[in-house]
Amino acid sequence: MMLRSRWLAGLLLPIVVLPLTASTAEAGVLDTLSPGSLTLAPGTTGSLAAGGFRVTVSRPGGQARLAVTSGGRTVWAGVPGRAFAAAGLGRLSWRDRTGMFTPSELIAWTLADQSIDRVGRSGGDVVVGGTLTGGPLKAPYQWRVSAAGQGRLAMHLEVGTVTGSGVHRRPDVVALASERGSGERFHGFGEQFTSFDLAGRRIPVIVREQGIGRGRQPLTAMVDLVSGQGGSWDTTYAPIPFYATSSNRGFALTGGRYSVLDLSRPGLAVAQTWGPRQGAELYAGASPAEVLAAHTASTGRMGALPAWTRDGAVLGLQGGTARVRRIVDEMSASGTKIAAVWLQDWSGQRTTSFGDRLWWTWQLDKNRYPGWDDLVKDLHERGIKVLTYVNPFLVDPPGGSGAAPRNLLAEARDRGYLVARADGSPYMLDQGGFSAALVDFTNPHARLWYARAIATEVAGAGVDGWMADFGEGLPFDAKLYSGDPAELHNRWPMEWAKVNRRACELADRPDCVYFMRSAYTGSAGQAPLFWAGDQLVDWDAQDGLASALRGMLSGGVSGMTLTHSDIGGYTGVDTPLGNYHRSAELLQRWAELAAFGVFFRTHEGNQPAKNAQVYDTEQSRAAFARASRIYAALADYRATVEREAATRGLPALRHTWLVHPGSPAAAADDQFFFGSALLVAPVLKPGASTVPVHLPAGRWINVFTGRAYGDRDRAVQLIVPAPLGTPAAFVRQSDPQGTEIRAALRRAELATPP
Repeated sequence: MMLRSRWLAGLLLPIVVLPLTASTAEAGVLDTLSPGSLTLAPGTTGSLAAGGFRVTVSRPGGQARLAVTSGGRTVWAGVPGRAFAAAGLGRLSWRDRTGMFTPSELIAWTLADQSIDRVGRSGGDVVVGGTLTGGPLKAPYQWRVSAAGQGRLAMHLEVGTVTGSGVHRRPDVVALASERGSGERFHGFGEQFTSFDLAGRRIPVIVREQGIGRGRQPLTAMVDLVSGQGGSWDTTYAPIPFYATSSNRGFALTGGRYSVLDLSRPGLAVAQTWGPRQGAELYAGASPAEVLAAHTASTGRMGALPAWTRDGAVLGLQGGTARVRRIVDEMSASGTKIAAVWLQDWSGQRTTSFGDRLWWTWQLDKNRYPGWDDLVKDLHERGIKVLTYVNPFLVDPPGGSGAAPRNLLAEARDRGYLVARADGSPYMLDQGGFSAALVDFTNPHARLWYARAIATEVAGAGVDGWMADFGEGLPFDAKLYSGDPAELHNRWPMEWAKVNRRACELADRPDCVYFMRSAYTGSAGQAPLFWAGDQLVDWDAQDGLASALRGMLSGGVSGMTLTHSDIGGYTGVDTPLGNYHRSAELLQRWAELAAFGVFFRTHEGNQPAKNAQVYDTEQSRAAFARASRIYAALADYRATVEREAATRGLPALRHTWLVHPGSPAAAADDQFFFGSALLVAPVLKPGASTVPVHLPAGRWINVFTGRAYGDRDRAVQLIVPAPLGTPAAFVRQSDPQGTEIRAALRRAELATPP
C-alpha cells in the first residue's frame, strides 16, 4: 500500500501511441504441459479401496481412465484415453520490476504419453507407477493417493530422471491433468479480481504486485511504459492454488513453487508445477460449505476479531497530531461511530521525485507527532484505538533532529539478517527514489530480532495494531540463510504474517490486529485480517470498486474469510489521457458496501488533496456517519459471522453460490451475502439510484424500507431502488436472524418501523 505513487510523476509525459493489447505482465513465453495418451499394462485394471476412498483404473468405451472416488462421489478423474500426468524439460525465468514478477516459461521437451504399469497398496496409500515418454525421452513416475482427514485426500506425483538422447536429469516441470464437466464452474484461486468463475482461464499462481489498471486501457499500457507495473487480469498479491467447483469438489496444490492452474482447454483442468514433483489435496462434500470446511481445516482458519473492531469506523488519517485531533473531533461531532484511527505516517514522511513517501525506520517521528503519548492516551480514553503501519523492509534513517534513535537497517546488516545477493552483500531493492533491504525470515535469529523490533518500536508506541504491508518482494535470485527462493517466494507472505504474530505475543497484546494484503496457502492461519490491496479510486471492474468486491469474494472462498478493502480505493493517477481522482459519490457508495463487512476502514489514498475525503464537508461527514452507524448496528450479527469463519471456515462476505448453491441467483457476481442472512446488492456504477438484484426463492424484506420483494416459489431478478444513503440490503421474511438485524437497525434509527 505504501506508497505506489513512486512512479506516478512519470505518467505526466507527452501523449504517445501505445499498443492496447496484452500488458507486460503477460509478456514472455507461457507454456502449459498438455497430456498425451494413456495406456495400461495387462492386469492393471480394477479398483483398490483404502481409508474411505477408492482408486479405479478402467477402460470405459475401450479407453484407459483413472478415477478417485470418495463416498460414491468422483473427486478427481482423468480424461478417458488421455494421460493424467506429464513432465517436461525447459526453462523458467523471471523479470522483476519493483515487485511485479513476470514469468517466461519455455518447455522444450514434453513427456506427455503415459503408461500405467502397476497399481498397488503401500500401507494405507494406493500407488500407481509407470513411465512417461516423449519422443526419445522417458522417465519413471509414481503417483500416490492417501486419506488426509475428514473429506480430504492427498495426492503426490514424483517423476524420476529423464533419460534418452544424451539427457540424464530430473524434469523441470510436472503436471497433473483431470477432466472437468461441461458447464462446471471454478471458484477461488486466492484473491482474483476479474471474475468469480474462472473456467476457461489460465491462472498463474505467483505472489506479486496487483498492478495499476490491470488491463484497463490506455492506463495499463501507460503505466507499463513508465514502470512495468500495469498488471493484467491475473496479477494479485494473494494467489492461492485452490479451487472449489460447482460439482462440490475441491483441489489444492501443496508446496510453494510457481504453478499454473490451466482451465483454458475444454473438458480439461491442468495443474502444472515448475519442479520434479507435485503435491495436491482433494476435497469433496455435499455442499460448497463442506468443501470449504475441509480445505480450511487443512490449511488453517481465521479467528474472530477483537470486539472493538465491530463498533465503528477505522479512520485513515495522517498529517500530525493537531490534524488528527481536529478531524476526529469533527467526525465525532457529525455522529460518526469511531472505533480507531489508522495513522500510517507515524514514522515520518519523506519527499522524493515521485511524491511523498514514508520513512521505513519503524520508529515514531516525534516532530510530526509531538505529544504522541498524550494523543494515544486521550484517544483511548474516548474508546478509540490507534493503529499504525510497518513492512518487512528497512532503510537508513534520516539525519537531523528528527533522526530515529535506532538504525534497524544497520543492526540487521551487521548481524547478517538481510536477504542477500549471490556475493553475500545485502540485496538493496529499488523502491523508486530510494532502496530498501528485506529481512531474511529464513534465519530464525533474524525472525526473532525483527519480531522484537516490531514489539518494541511499533507496538511499543502504545498502538493496538498495524497494517503489515508488502510480503511479495522476495527476489528469485536472492541468497537466503536457508532454503530456495523458488520454493519460498510464494510462502513469504505467510512467513511475514508469522513475524507479526510473534511480535504481538512479545508485546503481550493478544488482541493486536494486523492486516495484510499479500497471502498464500497457510496465511489465513497466521493473519487475523486481510485487505484487498490497492484499487483505483474508480468504479472500474478491472481495478476499481467492482474489482474489490470480486477479489474479496474469491479470496473468501480460498480461506481468506475475514477481509476488507480501502473505503474509496487507494490509487489516484494523473495522465495526459485522463485523471483518476476519487469522487464524493464513489466514496459514499464504497462506504455503503463496506458497512456490511468485518472492518470499516478509510484511506486518504496516494493523492489525498485530489481525492474526496469523508471529512471534507458537512454533507460527506453526515453520509459517512450514517454508514458507520449501519456498521455498528450490525455488531452482534457480525460476531456470529466471525464465529462461523473460525469454526466452519466460511467467509464473512459470501457469494450467493455459497448460501444458495442450487438457485439461479447463484450466477450473480455483483452481489453478496454478509453471513448467511443478509443479502446486499451494492451500487457499482456512477449516477445510479437503482440496482439489479437476484433474489433466491422466497420473500425478501429490504432492511431499511421494510418493502417486500421476491416470489416464494422461484428465484427472481429485479431492479430495486437504492438511492444514496439507502443501500439495497435484504433478509428473508420470518428469518429469526433477519428479524434481529431489522430490529438492530431500528434501534439505531436507521430503518423504517414495520
